[in-house]
Amino acid sequence: MIAIKNGTVVTGGESVRANIYFEGGKICAVTPKDLPAEKTVDAENLFVAPGFIDIHTHGAGGSDFLDGTANAFLTAARVHAEHGATSIVPTLTSVSTEKIEAAMAVFDEAKIQNQNGANLLGLHLEGPHFAASQKGAQEERFIKPFDKNEYEAILTGSDGRILRWSAAPELPGAKAFAARLKDFNILPCTGHSDADCNCALKAFGWGFRHVTHLYSCMSSVHRTNGYRHGGIVEAAFLNDFMTVELIADGAHLPPELLKLVYKIKGPEKIALITDSMRGAGMPEGKSVLGCITDGLPVIVEDGVAKLPDRTAFAGSVATCDRLVKTMVQLAEIPLSKAVQMASQTPADILSLAGKGQIKEGFDADIVIFDKDIHIMKTIVGGKVVYG
Repeated sequence: MIAIKNGTVVTGGESVRANIYFEGGKICAVTPKDLPAEKTVDAENLFVAPGFIDIHTHGAGGSDFLDGTANAFLTAARVHAEHGATSIVPTLTSVSTEKIEAAMAVFDEAKIQNQNGANLLGLHLEGPHFAASQKGAQEERFIKPFDKNEYEAILTGSDGRILRWSAAPELPGAKAFAARLKDFNILPCTGHSDADCNCALKAFGWGFRHVTHLYSCMSSVHRTNGYRHGGIVEAAFLNDFMTVELIADGAHLPPELLKLVYKIKGPEKIALITDSMRGAGMPEGKSVLGCITDGLPVIVEDGVAKLPDRTAFAGSVATCDRLVKTMVQLAEIPLSKAVQMASQTPADILSLAGKGQIKEGFDADIVIFDKDIHIMKTIVGGKVVYG
């Protein structure tokens, strides 16, 4: 049995002094008692938290999950682990069905080979059924209406690999699409959409219970012929049960909006995400969003990825430690609540059993960091993968 002793355990939105004991990849005890252990990690003056869970990332370390190789998955998983993530949901931008199917095949290979990175939980398809007016950095040539034959082919071949799928619920066929996702235990998410408030609330009943990167590439309050109408943002605020995710990199959303969302939704309904592209963990400069061979050219500067003409962001270069730091230092949110939004809430949104908390019987996915949220050690399934 391995012990982590003398640290401040941050879990479940609270902080307590306790020792953690784990064996066989599972947490055996969380207690102030001093129990015998074969190996001890001293966490004096450090914080011990559940490993961060990033449910929306496109890559890191110079690799994108659309590159078509297992090594791309492994590289990104390793870099994210170095920054405190113990589980990630690889995300694919809008691409052809063939590239989605290729990524699913490579995902299996990478999952088997993954020994030194964050868990590869399953895929997130971000598109291609979006509103072109809210495409953001998505490539318009791939954006299309719902095509039942196409998405049925993907679902039939998914074999449990897909955890979530983001789409615009105002498009014809969205209700039937959501129903099919539920048949495969896939979470329908509202994203890159121009739906008005009423449509978004109606779609919640169809299964669109989560909002992809709130405020980014979606409708908000607007005027038509002088009359104001709410959008997806207002629907998320009105519906207490709707969950949201925030790109808390300090660039996509200013502190006042981070504070506002936290005040309205609370930590139980907010997941912190990186939405990182391949530039995460890399020097700034020219880069590519999507597949390295035919993706979208972008430039990384000022701590964020931008389109070359700088008219819009093109994903972030954040890592999970930066998300937590942003919420604590810029949004002035308690550390315990920021950690909750980076671990327990993402696990709850995707119904990940045994993850997101430091609790007896849960997976030994643990991160240790200092007061400045510098990652000292990352443990995945009881194995140290960093530090």
